[in-house]
Amino acid sequence: MSQVNEILLLIFKNENNINLFLRLAGYLILAPVAGGLLSGIDRKLTARMQGRVGPPLLQPFYDVFKLMKKQYIIVNVYQNFFVLLFFVFTVFSGALFFIGADLLIVIFALTLGGVFFALAGFSVNSPFSHIGAERELIQMMAYDPMLLILAMGMYLVTGSFNVYEIYNYGQGGQALIYYLPFIFAGYIYILTIKFRKSPFDISMSHHAHQELVKGLTTEFSGKYLGLIEVAHWYENVLLLSIVYLFFAFNVPLAVFMVFAVWVAEIFIDNTYARFKWQLMFKSSWLVTAVTGITNIIILYYLLPKK
Repeated sequence: MSQVNEILLLIFKNENNINLFLRLAGYLILAPVAGGLLSGIDRKLTARMQGRVGPPLLQPFYDVFKLMKKQYIIVNVYQNFFVLLFFVFTVFSGALFFIGADLLIVIFALTLGGVFFALAGFSVNSPFSHIGAERELIQMMAYDPMLLILAMGMYLVTGSFNVYEIYNYGQGGQALIYYLPFIFAGYIYILTIKFRKSPFDISMSHHAHQELVKGLTTEFSGKYLGLIEVAHWYENVLLLSIVYLFFAFNVPLAVFMVFAVWVAEIFIDNTYARFKWQLMFKSSWLVTAVTGITNIIILYYLLPKK
């Protein structure tokens, strides 16, 4: 008990540690709430675009609570273990982001979570899960280069990979979007993959395409399927928070852009047919090369030499 008290005293002995703890607690508690509400907005707007009334705004929460109460079937002894690792690393990556850790570590942790998610699909014998897992890895190869270039661009502008330093750069009145407009455009493009929206809904298939059924999640049920959904809520909040960094110099504008990006992704999801995975992969690398590398080259000449 005395050791616990010593740890608590160490955490709360100064204001910085208290702020760190509050940011972490706020993320762990509020991120799934915000993610669930974003999912509810997604369903509601999608229904309106299709001429339907749509489900209640809180329907995603009802669905997850119902899944948590349902019986789950274990097809393979490792499948649920990999889902747990996916959930843990996804939450961990967001926690690192909100306590202001290294942005590269955040990206690597998020990628590792995606690898465990793919392994969960490979661990069962369903051909639909295997196809979904293969496409999940292809998706990762498609969007990861852009994420790394994004981190590199932020480092070149701010001089740090530290999320807290990047945020403070914006709070100082300097806008990342002025220096990284092309990288921002490339990031928005790969967000469609990360959000699993059409035309890049190729690994899980919310629209139940015939060759996939439910893809990677075909053999998951009960609370583990619920954990997958909650993990995506955490991930969506993290990805939209990176959008916020580009506009951190103006809080109202940053909040507006976060919602604008989310609504734009919903609009794209409802207006584009699904692409083949080959086109997704090639287009992502092309966009990364054109927007990301071009922006890095411009920064080389634009920023003062140290």
